[in-house]
Amino acid sequence: MELIGVRVELPTNAPIVLLRETDGSHRTLPIFIGGPEATAIAFALEGVETPRPMTHDLMKNVLDELGWELARVLVTELRESTFFAELHLTSNGQTHVVSARPSDAIALAARTGTAIFADESVLDEAAYPPEDEVVEEAQDEVVEQFKEFIDSVNPEDFAS
Repeated sequence: MELIGVRVELPTNAPIVLLRETDGSHRTLPIFIGGPEATAIAFALEGVETPRPMTHDLMKNVLDELGWELARVLVTELRESTFFAELHLTSNGQTHVVSARPSDAIALAARTGTAIFADESVLDEAAYPPEDEVVEEAQDEVVEQFKEFIDSVNPEDFAS
C-alpha cells in the first residue's frame, strides 16, 4: 500500500488516512483516525521535526536503541467498523508481532519508511476503486440503460 496522506472527511470534519494499492486495481482504503494521529502522520510525511519527540518518534527511537526493525505494517481486519493492524518487528533473526491501531502503526511506518500492507479481505470490504473507474462504471451503466431503452421503445411511443 502507498500512504497517500491525511484528509478531512466532510461534512463531519473527521480525519482519515488514505492508503492506495500499489499493485492490482489500485483501490483506495480510507481509515478514520483521531486528530492527534492525523497530525503525527502529516508531520512525518512533511518531515516536520518537533522540539521534543512525539509518541511515534519515541517509539521509533526505542526500537532503534533496542536494535529492532519495523519490518512491515499489516492492516489485518475490519470488525464492527473498527480496523485492526499489526507491527511486524525483527531483530537478529527473531520476529515479533504486536497488535496496534492502524493510525499508530501507519504513523510509525511513515517515520521509518516501512512498507504498509492490507489484508485482501479488508480491501474487499472497505476499499473503493480509483475515481476514473467509478466514473467509467457510471458511464457504462448509463450506456447500458440507454441501450435497454432503445431496445424496448416502439416508434408508436413517439406519435402524438
